[in-house]
Amino acid sequence: MSDLYVLLGGNLGNREENLTNAINLLGKRVGEIEKISSVYETSAWGKIDQPDFLNQAVKIQPFEVDPTKILTEILQIELDLGRQRIEHWGARVIDIDILLLGSYITNSQRLTIPHPQLQFRKFALTPLNDIASDVIHPVFMKSIQDLLKECIDPLEVRKFK
Repeated sequence: MSDLYVLLGGNLGNREENLTNAINLLGKRVGEIEKISSVYETSAWGKIDQPDFLNQAVKIQPFEVDPTKILTEILQIELDLGRQRIEHWGARVIDIDILLLGSYITNSQRLTIPHPQLQFRKFALTPLNDIASDVIHPVFMKSIQDLLKECIDPLEVRKFK
């Protein structure tokens, strides 16, 4: 089965606890947790007038092979942890984005894998590089490490812990 890489993020409530709770639920409902990155802190990206985010990448060996079913479970975890989708790029308790699922590529109205903005976002590439530096992006055919080196995103990504 393909490795699943997700990015966790949040900027409301107890940010560290929210990341930990998300990882625990992912391990129970989505698949076996294999690797977890360091936690990073960044200013908000996109809509900047909000609190700083904590981000963390997780490698999972999924129980389910159907990406749509994986997404459905991830969205339910977000809801269970208090996520409210009020504003695009707005503040949130937790956000769980699918970044990569092995070499799988899809682009539908509901789900795009690899994440379509991954190569532009240091806040995603930096933690992903911690746990998947040599993994090859299936669209660009470059390693995560190389995508991070080439990324021109000016956002400062600070190691939180």
